[in-house]
Amino acid sequence: MATNLTLPTPPFIHAPGIENLRDAGGYPVESQNGKAVRRGILFRAADPTHLDEEGVAILQRLGITHIFDLRSLVELAKGREQPREWEGARRVPTPVFLDKDYSPEALALRLRNYSVGTEGFVRAYASILSGAISPDNAYRPFQTILEHLASDPNPPTPILIHCSAGKDRTGVIVALVLALCGVSDNVIAHEYSLTELGLARLKEPIVERLTAPGAPHEGNRAAAEVQIGARKEYMLATLRYIRQKYGSVEEYLLQHMGLSQETLDKIKKNLVVNLAEGEETVPWEGNDELVSAQIAHL
Repeated sequence: MATNLTLPTPPFIHAPGIENLRDAGGYPVESQNGKAVRRGILFRAADPTHLDEEGVAILQRLGITHIFDLRSLVELAKGREQPREWEGARRVPTPVFLDKDYSPEALALRLRNYSVGTEGFVRAYASILSGAISPDNAYRPFQTILEHLASDPNPPTPILIHCSAGKDRTGVIVALVLALCGVSDNVIAHEYSLTELGLARLKEPIVERLTAPGAPHEGNRAAAEVQIGARKEYMLATLRYIRQKYGSVEEYLLQHMGLSQETLDKIKKNLVVNLAEGEETVPWEGNDELVSAQIAHL
């Protein structure tokens, strides 16, 4: 079924050899009419290791200068191929965890040990939030990304953020950036849910691995499908958790990550822009209907 999917463009971008590639810009800023998150700066995707030359050329045209790789050292050690770089872009190791595998299969096992559904995802994403600010993590993963977005020139150079599937760790940092810029929870949750379509071509092989003998969900396809999902309610609940635990996204970034108010203000200055005359934001409500209709048939 995945071959018949319609990926809404914007925000998706087709580049051979990489899944779930999309621009996280173009979304409206709540309570600021005529303003949106700047397009063409913040890109997200699954692991780009298998990009072919055509795919590389597309990413070069996007102007991407930094590839922030959130995968752990454990995940990298399992890979048979070297992480991908290309002319004009350099890979920046930014592991959220040094010694934890957070690939879809490993996360499914972790979620199985928590609970199925929203509660399990919130606990998993809480672990990502705490791992990103751990004093033992010298890579300073989220801080490094945010400092780039605060850098001169204005706008900063385009970046690609990825983990293994571009769903969980990537989803959390993108949500933090969008929330900081003033995007509403509902829009952030929609943007997160697009991963359901972005990974659709990979869904069946992942489910097969998760339900194989000895796997976390042996013989239980329904549980496997839930735990590789990116449902809106998972992100909505995570944003509520951030406010309950840390007070707000800004307080998390200021008090727990150690960023300065000047840095946060610079990110907003760099990323929140006025819409040009005749320019529209990403049609997220229409995309939401398209996503919902197609997810029901995956």
